[in-house]
Amino acid sequence: MPPYTRREFLITTSATIALAAFAEPSLSETSMPKLSPAFTTIHETKPLPFDPGKLDGLSEKLIRSHWENNYGGSVKALNTIKQRLVAALDDSALPPFVYNDLKREHLMRTGSVVFHELYFGNLGGSGKPNTSIRKALDEAFGSFDKWEKEFKRMGAGLGGGSGWVVLGYNLHTNLLENYWLSDHLHSPAATLPILVLDMYEHSYQMDYGATATTYVDAFFRNIQWDVVTSRLEKALKIQAI
Repeated sequence: MPPYTRREFLITTSATIALAAFAEPSLSETSMPKLSPAFTTIHETKPLPFDPGKLDGLSEKLIRSHWENNYGGSVKALNTIKQRLVAALDDSALPPFVYNDLKREHLMRTGSVVFHELYFGNLGGSGKPNTSIRKALDEAFGSFDKWEKEFKRMGAGLGGGSGWVVLGYNLHTNLLENYWLSDHLHSPAATLPILVLDMYEHSYQMDYGATATTYVDAFFRNIQWDVVTSRLEKALKIQAI
């Protein structure tokens, strides 16, 4: 067999590289995690990550009622709505605006489940912030005390009504800020929740009646700051990608 010419070698090599590019999955394909099915995934209640009988100023009765009735009720409602959506999507006679009523409920129940899980997830601690989270809040707000003052004031402002106070890291603006949320439906765009405070009356009425500010103080005594720090670290890693 005659030896390759330089031109033939280059043509063969280029073709081999091109075929390899098509045959081998890209980095994004190999690293992409398998996604759960949107319509059929069943949500389950997550257990409390702490002993509800050992919180400071938040009774076990309050926490269990909140977890079982409000959070648990939202999980059940979310699963029901998703089942309705599957049936409704196949109903060609159903008007789009009726389908969107179900999607609105889907949005609300999803928000309730997620925020409740984050809320319970950042409870059960000593309430004493570690050095790293103090430094981060000092940098973002001028001082830890200034951040705390605003966060608590926002909580007090939601007393007697409904909503959430969220310390969030915005991946678009690169800012760590406190956000006011009136309900489960609306949250700031491109923002990862770092610390979540439930200000719906069911989160404190059983223990504190209408004195929401006392509840906010009790919430601060039970913050699990290691969880908060971990959330912020993950958010910053995502931002760095």
